[in-house]
Amino acid sequence: MKVERVSYDVITPSAARAVFEAILWKPAIRWEIRRIEVLKPIRWISVRRNEVASKASVRNAQTAMGSGKGHLALYIDEDRQQRAGLFLRDVAYRIYADLIAVGDDAVTNPVKYREMFLRRAEKGQCINQPYLGCREFAARFRLINDVKQETPALAESRDLGWMLHDLDFSVPDDPRPHFFRADMQNGVIDLEHAQVTQ
Repeated sequence: MKVERVSYDVITPSAARAVFEAILWKPAIRWEIRRIEVLKPIRWISVRRNEVASKASVRNAQTAMGSGKGHLALYIDEDRQQRAGLFLRDVAYRIYADLIAVGDDAVTNPVKYREMFLRRAEKGQCINQPYLGCREFAARFRLINDVKQETPALAESRDLGWMLHDLDFSVPDDPRPHFFRADMQNGVIDLEHAQVTQ
């Protein structure tokens, strides 16, 4: 899968965390995903699209910034390539997360951050548009107050294999991926008991 893009079978915990961070992100808190419920059958769509094969040169950009002129163009007709992607379609998830206090203010006043999140989620407010893994796959969200009134999780169980859990940024400039064995039982992926490895 080095060239063609292929999605995981369900949203990854890191993508789910990014949805919560899009609603409320502060240095004093972090989100920990503990459960993902799959609400719709896993379906796929194949998409073929044109992409530019190369990137604009950093050196050329720096030279142009310094001198006020330079060659920065990329000519699509000369540098086009077609790529296929296998993506999920018509997805719906119910995601559970814990708000973890990591800063002094959040430790002494966790209710403040919880209330901020609830207010923003209830109004549909977000810092940036949430997305499902890639920015081109924008997500809509809503706060759920009574789960009993909602659609139940998918009545399906299967081993989804190894999946990205999250990236560890503890070493500067060297993010390390962590993986886990995703096991969906009756539409539920329980992350509280997941064995995470590097």
